[in-house]
Amino acid sequence: MARFKDRYRGLLLTLSLLLPVTPIPAQDKPAAAGVAPVHAIAMHGQPKYGPDFQHFDYVNPAAPKGGEMRRHTIGNFDTLNPFVVRGDAPAGIGLLFESLVVSSADEAFTEYGLIAESIEMPEDRSWVIYNLRPEARFHDGSPVTADDVIFSFETLRSKGAPFYRFYYANVASAEKLGERRVKFTFSGGPNQELPLIMGQLPVIPRAYWKERDFESTTLEPPVGSGPYRIAAFEPGRYIVYQRDPDYWGRDLPVNQGRNNFDRIRFDFYRDSTVSLEAFKAEAYDIRPETSSKDWATGYAIPAVARGELIKGEFPHQRPSGMQGFAFNLRRPLFQDPRVRQALAYAFDFQWSNQNLFYGQYTRTDSYFDNSELAAQGLPSKEELELLEPLRGQIPEEVFTSEYRPPSTEGPNGLRQNLRQALLLLQEAGWTVRDRRLVHGESGRPFEFEILIDQPIWERIALPFARNLERLGIAARVRQVDSAQYQNRMRSFDFDMTVESWGQSLSPGNEQREFWGSQAAKLEGSRNRTGVQDPAIDQLIQAVIAAPDRDSLVTRVQALDRVLLWNHLVVPHWHIPYDRVAYWNKFGMPETIPMQGIQLDTWWYEPDKARGMEAVGGSGG
Repeated sequence: MARFKDRYRGLLLTLSLLLPVTPIPAQDKPAAAGVAPVHAIAMHGQPKYGPDFQHFDYVNPAAPKGGEMRRHTIGNFDTLNPFVVRGDAPAGIGLLFESLVVSSADEAFTEYGLIAESIEMPEDRSWVIYNLRPEARFHDGSPVTADDVIFSFETLRSKGAPFYRFYYANVASAEKLGERRVKFTFSGGPNQELPLIMGQLPVIPRAYWKERDFESTTLEPPVGSGPYRIAAFEPGRYIVYQRDPDYWGRDLPVNQGRNNFDRIRFDFYRDSTVSLEAFKAEAYDIRPETSSKDWATGYAIPAVARGELIKGEFPHQRPSGMQGFAFNLRRPLFQDPRVRQALAYAFDFQWSNQNLFYGQYTRTDSYFDNSELAAQGLPSKEELELLEPLRGQIPEEVFTSEYRPPSTEGPNGLRQNLRQALLLLQEAGWTVRDRRLVHGESGRPFEFEILIDQPIWERIALPFARNLERLGIAARVRQVDSAQYQNRMRSFDFDMTVESWGQSLSPGNEQREFWGSQAAKLEGSRNRTGVQDPAIDQLIQAVIAAPDRDSLVTRVQALDRVLLWNHLVVPHWHIPYDRVAYWNKFGMPETIPMQGIQLDTWWYEPDKARGMEAVGGSGG
């Protein structure tokens, strides 16, 4: 049930060496001495596409425009401001906003100019200059200027979600060099990603927001500069985005073959079961499937046999990231790592995969699984150079053992695991009295709550809770509505939950928000586990400062080991492909890039749609 997301919300991060190309003129002031403007920058190596490229290889540049794609999401929305903690913004709201650059989907991490026409950056990456396109416009027709870029940076860092404060923490200054020329200067030592991170800055109009309270929720459609505008919406029910025929960037090479639908609609549902039935009744067009059970059994309808409803499995080369039962280390109950390790022995993945998942999944044993970034075997010589100075501060197992989550394979596998769990719990001061696990000194019972937001997780959490009960542990599974769930997660008001951390092929500054000590203290951050560890902080900084690809891989592997042996989660599972069901009314490019399918490169085919209507075109 690995969670599928059409785009990882927490921005894929990274950065790189400049590609020597024919210089592109800068505006207002000459290029910095010895630094030629370029069209793209990459984390490591050189950009795949040169300055004269016409389109990305994974698009159809002749894709027709028109039609509608109807999508769905689970939950609610009560604001159209996606940049702050308050409220829940709707799916797809990012279609309204553009950034300085855009990432390609067939490279680990390379960015090409979008609002920015060209980029200047020195070899040490201590600053970056973005030169803006003169044609870039907001939806109200006003030009995108350096003042807007600086306003966006300052506002997001001071008033936006915690995400932005961590990403921009090492930006020392933002300087206007001209009407369309902005310089960001960095501090805090080597940081390979910062120039690209600044390129991902969503640019919002200063004139619009200076009249409004940025930190408040709002249902007034905001002004952006992206390819779509909001056409209609009803909070909590639906939102419709209309393609802007006057979109200033429609002819750029980075946009060829993209943004092909005239309308994109998202309908909101209470839970996955209801939304699946609506999908089979053709209430919407495309469904990324998160449930292995539904994928195996939920589409047994005539429309599949007739070829009207397609079940597609699309391979990708993304790291799987980590999904699992996450502990909240802010709770005294989970502060002893032996307790966290013990509970992992009670999760029976092998039984779940056979009886619940139809054998579709692979057990996750790395925060960067399905990639070269995953730690394997014992630490390499290069890893040990990072880890040895931390000996005594990190678990000793990092040096002696390869992490593998507990397995129940073999006869009596679960029973043996529960015995091992009980030994660990006894070492941590817990004992069984009257079939209840209690703390030896205080006598308090071992009990906690597993917080979930969808009924689909009950079939996973309840068997886990039953296994814990055999240890004398009372684990209550509690489902709450999406609004309450979001509020409790933001304030870290939970004992255990199902959490996932997506990872890119070039990890970096986002790791601060995932595992950094400062993020653990900031409400609304992604450090849901609450881990605060100076050794982890040091390894995160080493990842951020990695000067090349080889050193990045080594440093990420070292971080991976330390995270795993801290037992922050009970690891779940993953698959190396995306499961997507869709009604057969679309065209798509033949090439699937390494990052997986890109729905913004699909297009509507009216002949297919009419053909479906002629034969009934329903779930049947």
